[in-house]
Amino acid sequence: MKIASWLTAILAVTFAGAPFVADPFTGFASDMLPIPQDNAPIIPAGYAFSIWGIIYLGLVISGLYGAFRHAEDPEWHRARLVLIPSLAIGTAWLFIANASVTWATVTIWLMLVTALAALYLSPLQNRIWLRAPVGLYAGWLSAASFVSLAVWLAGNFYLYEELGWALILIPCATALATLVMLTTRRAPEYGVAVTWALIGIAVKNFGELSIPNVGYLAAGCAALMALLTLRAYRK
Repeated sequence: MKIASWLTAILAVTFAGAPFVADPFTGFASDMLPIPQDNAPIIPAGYAFSIWGIIYLGLVISGLYGAFRHAEDPEWHRARLVLIPSLAIGTAWLFIANASVTWATVTIWLMLVTALAALYLSPLQNRIWLRAPVGLYAGWLSAASFVSLAVWLAGNFYLYEELGWALILIPCATALATLVMLTTRRAPEYGVAVTWALIGIAVKNFGELSIPNVGYLAAGCAALMALLTLRAYRK
């Protein structure tokens, strides 16, 4: 358990430090896909990615706190066993994303699955120290995984193109997030991250891209997630 606790803390630090080592990631380059995706409507506005600062900080604090205070806590240990591979993949993800859209999509989905498992397994007591940062992390990944999938599909298949895939996958991401919100207890931070991502998509399509149908869809999904988040906070 002690080894797992310190490994979690170390991987949280390497995950947070990866942006300082990897080449800057500003989206998939045009030549990485058969059909270039320079500015897909499902990608949130740039400001939305600032949430990563909070996610990184939360995971680092959680990892260090857990190593010092909950090194031999069996409930924390269960969550760590699936959080460790998620953070390990996350540490390498920027390097992968700069090299391959396909592998970036595969690995971000692996990050999502393991992060959700960690959320479900994290203890309800002292929620702020583990469940909250993991919830933020899993919530953003729930949106980002569908964004990456939409870009990959639009970049490889002419069917629907980037606009069609956005209209299909935004509701899919919302459906997954709704299922998570309804089946987990005390995880409002998960809903906050998903809502933030959906608002970012709406802002981009109302402003920069002027694609109101995607904007209204994302805004409506954000409103649903906001209601579920408020419901979770009240409970």
